[in-house]
Order: sequence, then C-alpha cells, then structure tokens
Amino acid sequence: MAPTFVLRETDPVLARRYAAEGWWTDESLGAYIDTRVRAHADLELRLWSATRPFRSTWGDVLDAAYRFAGALVARGVQPGDAVAFQLPNCPEAAAVFWGAALAGAVVVPIVHFYGPKEVDFITGVMQPAVFVRAEDVLSGPPLTIAGFLDDPSVPPIPGPVAVDPSSAALVAFTSGTTADPKGVIHTHRSIVAEVGQLGDIQPRERRPLLVGAPVGHAIGMLSALLLPLHLAQPIHLIDVWNPAMILDAMIEGKLSAGSGATYFLTSLFDAPGFTPEHAARMQYVGLGGSSVPEAVADRAIAAGISISRSYGSTEHPSVTGAPFALPQHKRKATDGRPMVGVEVRIVDEDGRDLPPGTPGEIWSRGPDLCAGYTDPALTADAFDAEGWYHTGDVGVLDADGWLTITDRIRDIIIRAGETISPAEIEDVLLRYPGLAEVAVVAAPDARLGEHACAFVRLVDPAAPPPTLDDLRGHLAAIGLAKQKWPEELRIVTDLPRTPSGKVRKFELRDQLRADAPRPT
Repeated sequence: MAPTFVLRETDPVLARRYAAEGWWTDESLGAYIDTRVRAHADLELRLWSATRPFRSTWGDVLDAAYRFAGALVARGVQPGDAVAFQLPNCPEAAAVFWGAALAGAVVVPIVHFYGPKEVDFITGVMQPAVFVRAEDVLSGPPLTIAGFLDDPSVPPIPGPVAVDPSSAALVAFTSGTTADPKGVIHTHRSIVAEVGQLGDIQPRERRPLLVGAPVGHAIGMLSALLLPLHLAQPIHLIDVWNPAMILDAMIEGKLSAGSGATYFLTSLFDAPGFTPEHAARMQYVGLGGSSVPEAVADRAIAAGISISRSYGSTEHPSVTGAPFALPQHKRKATDGRPMVGVEVRIVDEDGRDLPPGTPGEIWSRGPDLCAGYTDPALTADAFDAEGWYHTGDVGVLDADGWLTITDRIRDIIIRAGETISPAEIEDVLLRYPGLAEVAVVAAPDARLGEHACAFVRLVDPAAPPPTLDDLRGHLAAIGLAKQKWPEELRIVTDLPRTPSGKVRKFELRDQLRADAPRPT
C-alpha cells in the first residue's frame, strides 16, 4: 500500500513560471534516467573497493535495473509504493535506485551505516513494499540481488512506468540536529530540476569525480547516481573513504576527488601520499554540505585548485552556488549566488527583509525545493503560505547578491548575554599549525550560561597536542576578541558526522551537558 503524503502546494504563479522557463517538465525520474543512460550506455560504472571491485557499463547496470523493476511489478508494486534500500556504495545501489524509479515507485535511500533505531523509524514511517538491504546483495556476485534479479522467469518491464510528475519520487531522510530523521519529500519535478540546475554550473572540462559520500545520502545519491547522467561522465564510486586508496585511484583512473563536505578535501590534503600530481587532477572542487573555513580555501588555492562553495540542504538542495568562471575571491569567501530560478531572502525574527550586509535567517524557494516532510507538522513549521522555506540557517547577502552562511540559528553560543558565532572561531583556529579539524560548540557554564568549547582533531594524532593557552595565544595574536576565545579544549581522534561529512554538533553539545557537574 502506497504511503499517504500531504504534499505542499506550490503557488500557481510560481509553478507556471517554473514550467515556462523549462525548469519543471513532465518527465518522470524514471524517464529521465532511461533517456540519459541509454544515450550513453557505453560509459563506465566502476566501484573502487578492496573487497568487491566492479567494472562495467551504464547499459549493463540499466539492464539490471529493468530486471529489478520487473521483479517489483511482479510482486505487485504499484506507482507510488515505497521501495527502500540500505546499501553501501556498490553497483547494486545504482540498479536498485534506477530500477525503483523506472517502476514508478517512491525511492527511499537509507544510509548504509544507520542502526536499528534509525532504520526502524524510517521503515515505520514509509512502510515500504520492498526493502533491499546489504545482506540481500553483498553475499553474491555483483548485480545479483537475492530474490529479485536472480529469477530468470521474471521479465524486465518494457520501459519506464508512467506517473504524475507532481507526485512523490523520492523521500530522503535527514540526520541533522533532530532526534529522529526527517523525511523530505521530493517530486519528480523537483529532483529532475535539481539535477539540471546543479549540472549546468559544472565546468565541462572537469574530470569524472570519485564519489565517497554514501549513495544513501542526498549528496552521494546526486553526485554518483544522477549528476553524471546530466554531464555524460563515467560513474566512479568508492565503498570506504580510504585516502591512500583514493589517491591511487585518482592516478590510475584519471579522476578528481575531494568535492562535497570540507572533510573529504582536507583528508586528502593530509594524506601522506598527496602530491602536486593529485592537486592537478583536482582542478575544480565544489565544497558544500558543511562550513568551509577560509583557511581551507586558501590551502586549496595555494595548491592550484579552483574552488567553488555552495549552499543547500536535503530540503532545498541547491540554494546558492557559482560557476567556476566567476571571480575566485568571491567563490572563496562566500557560499555563492542564488541558483537559476532560486529566490533568497534574509529576514529578521519577525520575517521582515533585512538590508544587504545584515545577518538574519535565510528563506529560500525555487524549482528544486521539496514538497515538504512526511510529518505535516514539520511542513507547517518550515514553510509559509507563499512557499518560502525557513531554513533555520543564518546568513548575509552582500550588495552583489552573494550569500555567506554565518551559522545555524541553533548553533550559537550565548555567553553572558553576548551571541558568539562558532564558525568565526573555527576559521581562526584552523590557521594554527597541526590542526586538521575544529568544531566549536556551546558548553554549559554555571556562571556565564554558556562558554565555547573547542573539539580539535590533529593532523598527526601522535604529535604533542596544543594546550588551551597555546590556542588562546594564537587567537590573541590574530586579534579575535577575548570573550570569543574557547574556555575549554578537547583533543579528539575523530568527530561524529552526518553521512555527508558534516559534524553532528548536537552530539558534542549532548556530551558536554552529560559531563557537566550537576548542581548541588
């Protein structure tokens, strides 16, 4: 039985504009996949893996996808039914994703390392007609999915199943700051618009990208299973983010890497085998999904890498970005300009527009904006009657319309009544030698209410760690106001992350609250 969704209605004036401009079409996600894969059936799909390497063509994987779609239809799956999968980066993930879309099902990707708590919640919400998990796949040869693709008596479907393009095509569950994941509903129109919108700002001379972000997450799904179709570039996946293996693959496969969350880039920079030859293959790197400290941008530029920052979310995947042809100083210091068709407002707490240069909450809308959440209460809270998505992020627009993200509304420190931006502290601390990553969060303080705590990961875990006084001396030399200095330091070997690589700051805050002395 198909899950019941209450989809957010798009203002008719906006809908007509999106259609007139060609951003919205009547092409379903399945039809989009079929048309583009068939047009480039000889392109390669390759999995780089120490345990299960795979190398074939788009056409072979599309054949498997059509067999999977046939198996779904034979099992009674109807358009609009949910088909969930929890798979690592592997060719079967492409076959299942593409096949479910071809069958007209609502695709529900689940990050492969989610545990029972998250999976039970997601499947409880979606009630999938079919749920494909790793144990159904990884025990057999590639592209043989137990119970589905290995039954020769089940014929493939002849072509994409027709569906209403305004209906749900994909439900992606976020894993950000809330206790339970939020189910974000994208229609066929919004997800196809997103692929075209994102693809059109990519330089045509960019090398194929080796994707390490999990395909169960929006960034990995777009980067590996959809964007290459728009760009007509081979698909390259890696199943474990192993910097040494990635560096070897870049040379052998003539690939780029490091796009996505900042962590993916810095981990390659810090790998012992990184050379100028690798930097030359990373001519263009797009960064987004987490904060991008200017120190990291400077490091990339010094290595000869052209970077472009972007801003988006699962709900609104591409709010801002910038073609690489635009000035590097703007692409380095800001998160880009509104994408084609996207509108952005900066508002105060009462929803009033703020002038350029004044920080406030970011509201956005555009052809790639989702149709709401599986929980109607969340939809009512995040979207208004005019279709604006209230992002919960804080940013500032300059006079030229370039956006800079300064923080999340919930990711601030209020020390003795003064609001402090963790992003500002993190950017300055990252200029201290030997620090690979910094996350600054609010720690409870009996006297001040909150103070800044810096979680620091070192480039060399065996090196002597800096002291809090060392870091304060560094901040003093740079001139950061004293009240913004961290008053607590924690050295860590890693940080909790979302599937896209963004640090789960709420887990760090929870840890600090748990460690705080109880009042007597």
